[in-house]
Amino acid sequence: MQRAGGRLRVAACLALALALSACASRPVGVLIPSGTAPGATEVDMLVATTRAPSKQAGVLYGGERGTELTAAEIVVSIPPDKNRKIGQVQWPKRLPADPSKEFSTVSVTPLAERAEVETWTRDSLPKSRRVLIFVHGFNNRYEDAVYRFAQIVHDSRADVAPIIFTWPSRASIFDYNYDKESTNYSRDALETLLRRTAEDPRVSDVTIMAHSMGSWVTVEALRQMAIRDGRVAPKINNVILASPDLDVDVFGKQWEAMGPNKPKFTLFVSRDDRALSISRRISGNVERLGQIDPTQEPYRTNLEKAGITVLDLTALQTGDRLNHGKFAESPEVVKLLGNRLIAGQTVTDSDVGLGERVGAVALGTAQTVGSAASIAVSTPILIFDPKTRENYRGQVDRLGRSVGNTLETATGQ
Repeated sequence: MQRAGGRLRVAACLALALALSACASRPVGVLIPSGTAPGATEVDMLVATTRAPSKQAGVLYGGERGTELTAAEIVVSIPPDKNRKIGQVQWPKRLPADPSKEFSTVSVTPLAERAEVETWTRDSLPKSRRVLIFVHGFNNRYEDAVYRFAQIVHDSRADVAPIIFTWPSRASIFDYNYDKESTNYSRDALETLLRRTAEDPRVSDVTIMAHSMGSWVTVEALRQMAIRDGRVAPKINNVILASPDLDVDVFGKQWEAMGPNKPKFTLFVSRDDRALSISRRISGNVERLGQIDPTQEPYRTNLEKAGITVLDLTALQTGDRLNHGKFAESPEVVKLLGNRLIAGQTVTDSDVGLGERVGAVALGTAQTVGSAASIAVSTPILIFDPKTRENYRGQVDRLGRSVGNTLETATGQ
């Protein structure tokens, strides 16, 4: 049995390697400044990391663990929207990059002193005084995380000061365990970054968005903060976990440890997430939080009690072959991020939840047997929150009865 399990894990890793092989052709050293172009947009971000510095030009930091938390200001140029597809990172085909068609680095400025970080925050805060902190996932190089975050900030049009926390990932699918331990290694540093940001009197509120394995270190840092300080910092109002690579049982314990004064949590889940399927197989076959079905028990009741909003992206199709990055690649989702979630708003509309309105639209089109499946086609993003779950379930039940009545009419039975 052990040999069979080992073969399964190896096969899973090989399958993932084939799926990710397209990334191997990217040039190395994209963080060497290449300038910008007319019509391009610049994203100015703070990058905090626990990675060890790299001696390779244009790489800055590698996948090994550093001895301290360091920071830099990086400005990324994004080509005009007419030359790119929203939701995608247009990686340079060669260096130097062509800023009119590709992402390029404008400048890199190390920030060695805490006062320099505070100056960046002061100069970068918008009128809303909101900060967005992004934590990347498994198998990410430093530049992968930087460019992806620049894309999210740009495409979501989020009115925030953007900060990314990047932890030591070796960017290899065969180093899953190393990456997982690197998140544990970085937990204290992320807690420090969160606390310092929340303590800045110029900051009004903080939203954290974490992807994949980054969800683990994020929730761990919040749990640790709550234990250390008696609660999560009050300015940390929203936490968004996208495709969270979290054991559901462990998340339940982390949730309890955070105490009664928690931020609002939103989950992006997708049951067809192939990366999380592999993670589940190599992690004792325990359900991953990012793959749950929020309509099924015990998740439905537990999520409702906790007040956690879930966006089910299972029916949403993007160019991601692993279905693991839908939150960033779908134009609809990134707009939702910028318009509502990052801005601290709920995904319900007044007293009528968006889940209910989406269900109503689908039901309005599902008048015949042939169009009954349109509930999945017309509503690729299903939203379940404490206000709308019961309404949505009722509408689905009514849809079932409507389809049944249509069948009876059509068949005369």
